[in-house]
Amino acid sequence: MYKHDNALNREWSMASLLKFAFPTIFMMVFMGLYTIVDTIFVAQFVNTDALSAINIVCPVVNITVGLGTMIATGGNAIVSRKMGAGKNNEAREDFTLLVITAAVVGLIILITGIIWIDHIVYALGSGSLLFPYCKDYLRVLFLFIPANMVQTVLANLFVTAGKPGLGFGLSLLSGLANIILDYVFIVICRLGICGAALGTGFGYLIPAVFGTVFFLRHEGSLSFTRPRWKWKVLKEACLNGSSEMVGQLAGAVTTFLFNASMMDLLGEDGVAAITIMIYSQFLLNTLYIGFSMGVAPIVGFNHGSKNHLRQRKIFRICMGFIAAASLLVFTVSMFGGPYIIGLYVAPTSKIYGVATEGFSIFSCSFLFCGLNIFTSAMFTALSNGKLSAVLSFLRTFGLLSGGILFLPKLFGIAGIWLAVPVAEGIMFFVSVLCLVHFVHNSLKIS
Repeated sequence: MYKHDNALNREWSMASLLKFAFPTIFMMVFMGLYTIVDTIFVAQFVNTDALSAINIVCPVVNITVGLGTMIATGGNAIVSRKMGAGKNNEAREDFTLLVITAAVVGLIILITGIIWIDHIVYALGSGSLLFPYCKDYLRVLFLFIPANMVQTVLANLFVTAGKPGLGFGLSLLSGLANIILDYVFIVICRLGICGAALGTGFGYLIPAVFGTVFFLRHEGSLSFTRPRWKWKVLKEACLNGSSEMVGQLAGAVTTFLFNASMMDLLGEDGVAAITIMIYSQFLLNTLYIGFSMGVAPIVGFNHGSKNHLRQRKIFRICMGFIAAASLLVFTVSMFGGPYIIGLYVAPTSKIYGVATEGFSIFSCSFLFCGLNIFTSAMFTALSNGKLSAVLSFLRTFGLLSGGILFLPKLFGIAGIWLAVPVAEGIMFFVSVLCLVHFVHNSLKIS
């Protein structure tokens, strides 16, 4: 018999909401930390060309993570809504179907990637100098794509199952394993960039295996059961989570454009500089991403139960957190940027000078992007995937891609660094307008 305890069905204060979301926040921050450690190992113990190669193939990672996140967040909204409506058996069936779908999609990507790997690497813009690094890294990483897809879905659903601490624990374990294995494979075994890919791959595999075992044995509100094929559920999950897919796909496109622009202006050193910037941005954005992921099931549950009074209170708490977090992250980026860059390259190097100059401009984006990230995630949790996708598309494909293409023509290298804060600043006002409309029409907050 299932225990119908549900950690989402309660009253929320600032303290209890943050306590619930904290494991997911910490999980994302730690993920950002071990991701940046991964690239630091490559920069320090292989070379900066290998670091550039990781960014060249990064669009492939963006796309696969985007597919997993699309299934996870879109499916999460469905599962949490059905749990809120008391349809627990349907929620378990849908959850199982979503995990199986993620595994199958990952397997298809693995087979396709191995067969067409040379064509993929060249299509991403790799030159002859970076090609061997790109191919070696991607060939190993493809083997772990199914595990990455599964662990992405499970990481989101741990929160919905009322077990955010378990997701945090597995993330911590996989991150520590990644760091240790990076040292073993890169420094001790001298496997170079292949060692970095192996460390990352095992970081995917650990939470996928342990998470699968947990949900096979779990007897709480959410667990594996015999799935029922529901094309409607998969379609809704993909549509509802499309904003996250758009965001990752846009990340792939913008990373490609960043690489192409920097390669044209500064060569491989420019690509290394933008690589440092992109990974630093991800690290600093994890606070917003983790919070948005952590509160999404709560928003989805109260949407399903139609508890508008509680939803209003949750919304106010979220706005307060985002405002405080934006000021904190901006301050850290302004004063800590040079220290982060120094972890990759020596202060005397050309790459350090380029990246440091860029960070001083780039930092302004952190005042705006927190609200933009939360707004998109909130509308996904409310099962308004279309609006979330439009916002994500505008933010990345429209504004950021346009900035990368046109601002360097006016301001040179400075234009590349300006592209992100300009895009986030414009998007900030669009997000505010959407939130104001939602508040007055759905929550009736005056």
